[in-house]
Amino acid sequence: MGWQVTARVSCASDVAAVSRPVFRRWRWEQEAFVVLLLNAKHDVIGRPEVSAVGTVTSVTVHPRDVFRAAVRRNAAAVIVAHCHPSGDVAPSADDLLLTRRLREAGELLGIPLLDHVIVGRDALRSLAETGQL
Repeated sequence: MGWQVTARVSCASDVAAVSRPVFRRWRWEQEAFVVLLLNAKHDVIGRPEVSAVGTVTSVTVHPRDVFRAAVRRNAAAVIVAHCHPSGDVAPSADDLLLTRRLREAGELLGIPLLDHVIVGRDALRSLAETGQL
């Protein structure tokens, strides 16, 4: 949990820029999932990898794992991001279901989920910007 950055995220490309180093480390061969912990000004105060070892087509994530670090770090909000090694950034049915579960969990905890960004090597998709959050 020692990673910190002073970057402020205000759009999906900012989220991708902060997340891509994790995805590159896995050589874009498998899905990886990260959480951006944000303070009230939307500065990134942490970037835990929730389930860094996925398969080519999926990564297992549970809401308790996403929000554990957010509660510990007193985050005001979270944004999640994961990669699609195929490069196709269209959300799967599982991606949309996970997003809904995370949004509901965040509402219960008072730590809103601001976005879920799917990142490919050369593309990205913000579920908030496309109305799928």
